[in-house]
Amino acid sequence: MARLFLLSTLALTTTGLVSFQPALAKEAYQGQPKTEREGDKKLLRKQKEEIKKQNLEKGQDKKQEVKASDPDADALAVASNDQPSLVVTASRTPEKADQVSSQVTILDKAAIDHSQGMAISDILVRTPGVTVARNGGYGTATSVFIRGAESGQTMMVIDGVRMTDASSTNNGYDFGTLMTGDTSRIEVLRGSQSILWGSQAIGGVVNIVTAMPTKPLGGSVDLEMGSHSTINARAAIGGKSDRITWRLAGNNFYTKGISAISPRYGGHEQDGYHNRSATGRVNIKLIDEVSVDLRGYYSKAMTDLDSSYGTPDTSDYENKEQWMGYAGLNVALFDNRLRNRFGYSYTQTKRNDISPSMEPYNTDTFVGNGHTRRFEYQGSLALVKNWDLVFGYENERSGIKSSSPAYGGSDTRGTININSVYGQIKGKIIKGFSVDGGVRYDHHSKFGGNVLFSGGGVWAFNNDNTLFRAHYGEGFNAPSLYQIYSEYGNQNLKPEKSHGWDAGFQQRFFHKHLTIAADYFQRTSNNLIAYLSCPYYGALPSICYVPNTNTPRYGYYDNINRSTAHGVEVNASLDIKRVSLSGNYTWTSVKDRSEGVDYGYQLPRRPKNTANGSADYHWKFGLVTGIAVRWASKSWDTVHSEYSLNPHMNRGYTLYDLRVEMPVSKHLTVFGRVENLTDKYYETAYRYGTLGRTFYGGIRARL
Repeated sequence: MARLFLLSTLALTTTGLVSFQPALAKEAYQGQPKTEREGDKKLLRKQKEEIKKQNLEKGQDKKQEVKASDPDADALAVASNDQPSLVVTASRTPEKADQVSSQVTILDKAAIDHSQGMAISDILVRTPGVTVARNGGYGTATSVFIRGAESGQTMMVIDGVRMTDASSTNNGYDFGTLMTGDTSRIEVLRGSQSILWGSQAIGGVVNIVTAMPTKPLGGSVDLEMGSHSTINARAAIGGKSDRITWRLAGNNFYTKGISAISPRYGGHEQDGYHNRSATGRVNIKLIDEVSVDLRGYYSKAMTDLDSSYGTPDTSDYENKEQWMGYAGLNVALFDNRLRNRFGYSYTQTKRNDISPSMEPYNTDTFVGNGHTRRFEYQGSLALVKNWDLVFGYENERSGIKSSSPAYGGSDTRGTININSVYGQIKGKIIKGFSVDGGVRYDHHSKFGGNVLFSGGGVWAFNNDNTLFRAHYGEGFNAPSLYQIYSEYGNQNLKPEKSHGWDAGFQQRFFHKHLTIAADYFQRTSNNLIAYLSCPYYGALPSICYVPNTNTPRYGYYDNINRSTAHGVEVNASLDIKRVSLSGNYTWTSVKDRSEGVDYGYQLPRRPKNTANGSADYHWKFGLVTGIAVRWASKSWDTVHSEYSLNPHMNRGYTLYDLRVEMPVSKHLTVFGRVENLTDKYYETAYRYGTLGRTFYGGIRARL
């Protein structure tokens, strides 16, 4: 029945009966100042229309002015002001969506609010080509896979700064502690983006942009409560003047949660989660050609844990802190033809796993500290009309220090240094036909030099209603510090490498009310890194001993040679009067192609089929009611081992959600939802629990 609903949704949208993110067009310029004038209503209406027209025109001029002084600041300004027709992630400068050769999904502030997602992963899971696996409820380890690539191959960006977690096992960003907070825009760029974003961006890039003010002083307050004693509170304040634009925001999330280990596997106690986070941005214009940017992010979280061995219910918990800071100087030269950005960023992650049951002995079962310092220069040069060159240099230095005091053993310590240069040229050959090409060189202190190439093109015609896209990209992902230097590390690891391409089309009908899009992608990855278990009995091979010791170990990291991925992404949307429907479907085949017992298996936690559908009705008096459905087919879940294979199949599932929102006034909206309406039991990760039927409600104020 659920599959029939999803197929019907797609069929209806493709035949013109029913929108993907319907509020995008309606609220593209939401928040622009309106001028109140005295006079009769007719004159006032005429004045407002003229002012709106002028604001739109000024918006275009303003984009050019900001872009002249700083391509990165311009990208953030454009993204923060909800302009869904522009993309900033693909080239790190604003460009029209119909000129981007890669496949991209854009979610503006209206779409984010409408989704009512409390965590970023709640929103990402409904986009094409993305799957999410979470080890329990909110706050637990959460992996995001784009087009079946490893979670460590998803680049996470907040306000233009790469959120590198040098303490993680696979370079991957843990989305478990990333709440929606003050997010005003999300861009999901699918396919390899390593030319501009560097190592790790093999699967794609998730770009989170926080809000920026559009008036002298304004703010927002959000409060919601729900099942499992959940409380989610957000507040923000900011202002804008001729020289300074600033905004500060904070988020406090608490829930008693569910058992991290599913009750079917012995988990019964509630595992709670508490997250406090803050973001801040300041832009200071010193003179017209020079400005300064300051950006920051902080998160502190406590998560209750369950044991994967023996009795699941424990008193164990994890404390985790994350920092991100950025300072940049933006300078425009040669009549704004050359825009320069000099930036320095620092990211740090601290985690501490604690087991109170080990008292009076040391209770710290794991202590980790990873940091990354990055200096970067980026230039954007207008070569000739319709042709631009983006180029830059980066120096990245990462370090890790970790230990398990409760179990003894030696500390894990290590550092790496990467120097990179890159360039990407983009332009129009003829009207409607844009091309791009790029090259990047990375020199890794341990693995030496590596060169990457990319290229793509977009052909838009029929008044931009018909688009064809194609893109080729190569990727490079160095082993993590943990994979190299920990007690499970391997000094002989090789970097992961990939190459792939995608091609697709987009067609709009009925004055762009109906949109249909589809694409095919293919990727080959070599030297994939996986954790392999050592045998439980018999003679141990030399690699099953901690390096330079006679101490046996449970497992180790090694390259498993090769994997292939290919698939299809389809989505459609339509807005007709008060009814909006949307649908997307993704088929992903990602197989292990290394020799051994795992050959031919779908990689773990990545279902072949996923689909999403939603239907909303906008009532005359302002009420919006909607239903959403999410379907995933079965997926395998196992640990790679060349000695044994014990695969487990996570069954397919279908989830239904109901949502409602109602504007009480110009500044206040009430909303509510029911998630997992049928209380469906399912797993995205073997043995780990998931939320059953839950209820939430809240208010949203904009000042």
